[in-house]
Amino acid sequence: MSTTPTGAARSGAGQASVAVMGLGVMGAPVARNLVGAGYGVTVWNRSPGPASDLESVGATRARTPHDAAAPVVLSVLPDVTQLRTLLFGPEGLLAGLAGLDRPRLVVMSTTSPGEVRALAADLAEYDVGVVDAPMSGGDMGAREATMSIMMGGSEADTEAVRPVLETVGGTVLRMGELGAGSLMKLCNQVIVAGALAATSEALAMAERGGLDLEDAVSILSGGLANSAVLELKQEKFLTGDYSLGGSAANQLKDLRYAMQTFMAEAAPSPMTALLTQLFLEVERRGWGEQDHAVVFELFRTGYNNAPNARVGTES
Repeated sequence: MSTTPTGAARSGAGQASVAVMGLGVMGAPVARNLVGAGYGVTVWNRSPGPASDLESVGATRARTPHDAAAPVVLSVLPDVTQLRTLLFGPEGLLAGLAGLDRPRLVVMSTTSPGEVRALAADLAEYDVGVVDAPMSGGDMGAREATMSIMMGGSEADTEAVRPVLETVGGTVLRMGELGAGSLMKLCNQVIVAGALAATSEALAMAERGGLDLEDAVSILSGGLANSAVLELKQEKFLTGDYSLGGSAANQLKDLRYAMQTFMAEAAPSPMTALLTQLFLEVERRGWGEQDHAVVFELFRTGYNNAPNARVGTES
């Protein structure tokens, strides 16, 4: 295991080349921290705005996935599905990687072990090393380079990309062979969803009972009920501003992958099944693109009531 200080404070990367594909809530700060640490960073995003912003701090904007080829490519796209659409064809990433000696493709998306293993099998003939390295810590962790990053892959491939990942994460640990990082991340996401749901249920009960919500959060934060979820999401619970953060739609995606994986392992999963149903209801109400803390509104409004009018209007 390696724990390291904030990425922006690290140096010594020289002009080593890294590419970041996908510049959303997590990808953009990952790329920014790499630039700050001295890497030569190429960025690609489907919409040009985020890439242009990073150009202003020293990144190079790739016009096509082909142009994003680098010895280490970080995919911070929503899932492997989106990555696959960028791989093939004359402007695809693989054509750009063809001239490099054992390039590594690092999947930082939350996906299933099966998806990342299938991707690696499809890329084996191109001599592209695949590492799954999902991250946990939310948008704040991405900005501050304090994320927990769980790697899966061969020792050679994971060690080759470790310096890059230690620049953008606080704890970087190889969990095992390919797919092990994704399995660990799904376990992580069950806990995140459970903490969000339990905290939401408790706060809704406190509010309905006439307690001051801010006082309730203060009490919970000072005791055994405190959690990273409560610390990072309390302003969303208190204000009803569910701007991203991680989306409820992505939380549901992760829970579905968890259900598939746990079923394949014959692992008991009653909590995961219940949490999946809760986030299915969140999506049914049209809140999927809100921060996943919006699950609070299920408990606040009751399942049989109309969605709270303020949800989506303050974000």
